[in-house]
Amino acid sequence: MHTTSTPRPYESKIVSAAELVDIRAKARAEGRVFVFTNGCFDILHQGHVDYLHFARQQGDLLAVGMNSDASVRRLKGELRPILPQHERARILAALEAVDYVTVFDETHVDALINALLPDVLVKGGDRKDWVCGREVVESNGGKVVLAPVAEGCSTTNVIQRVLELYARTGAV
Repeated sequence: MHTTSTPRPYESKIVSAAELVDIRAKARAEGRVFVFTNGCFDILHQGHVDYLHFARQQGDLLAVGMNSDASVRRLKGELRPILPQHERARILAALEAVDYVTVFDETHVDALINALLPDVLVKGGDRKDWVCGREVVESNGGKVVLAPVAEGCSTTNVIQRVLELYARTGAV
């Protein structure tokens, strides 16, 4: 594994929640459309990439709230995440579509959405009945946009394929 103490330029896109609130305020003052989405983003795959590109197209800048390791364990179980939060945050930050990444430790993202009040909140289209933060975003003049779902693209499916391959061949 290659490690380096030299920061990569994209690492400056990883910010605290407080910094993101300030970034949001500046964007609002400049008349820019601030888009927010969130998720675990464990083992990035094509579905994630398509989703983030769709989210970025909804405004002028895209901020991604990413669940911390502890938060992912509460949501997905003790065997997750596969990749630790510092790696997941760096991978997200390296994507051109993503302007900012912040890590949150809560199980649900309500507090961060309440602090940010994004102009646009993007969630996967598989969440039609319930979108965390919908009420606060819409009551503050924002909108919720449901992204198309990439069928068959999920971290669970990727993990399952790896396990099946290992079971068949004994090799990874």
